[in-house]
Amino acid sequence: MQQLEASDAEKMSAIERECFTLPWSEEQCRAAFTQKAFAAFGLFCGADLVGYISIYHTGDELEILNLAVRPHIRRLGHGKRILRTTLRLARKMDIHRVLLEVRKGNKAAISLYEGCDFQHVGQRRNYYADTGEDALIYLCELNSCQS
Repeated sequence: MQQLEASDAEKMSAIERECFTLPWSEEQCRAAFTQKAFAAFGLFCGADLVGYISIYHTGDELEILNLAVRPHIRRLGHGKRILRTTLRLARKMDIHRVLLEVRKGNKAAISLYEGCDFQHVGQRRNYYADTGEDALIYLCELNSCQS
């Protein structure tokens, strides 16, 4: 896994379109890199970006914005590898809490997060504009997570 830069925005956006019903545009991906608290890390196969995670980090807290793996290579452990690497990096940065939101119906992602010691702590009703689906809020207290 390697840290991504604004020059990777086109590749990130391509994965967004494959994975999400409300994908970030290339312009949104590129603009995110101008924010001091933003970072993204990608998993490459050769020159191809096959998965990535984007985060905001402030103080001792990190928020996972997006975690995406190209659909044709899902269920091979890439998402877990990306997530666990990010959690290890967060610990090294002295981050204590990791938060994220996930669609209530995204069972695969929920299983991944719960398998990495995230706990369901809340819900945002009608959060997603495209479907009105609720978002579940998950938290991992890094001092107690095993991942």
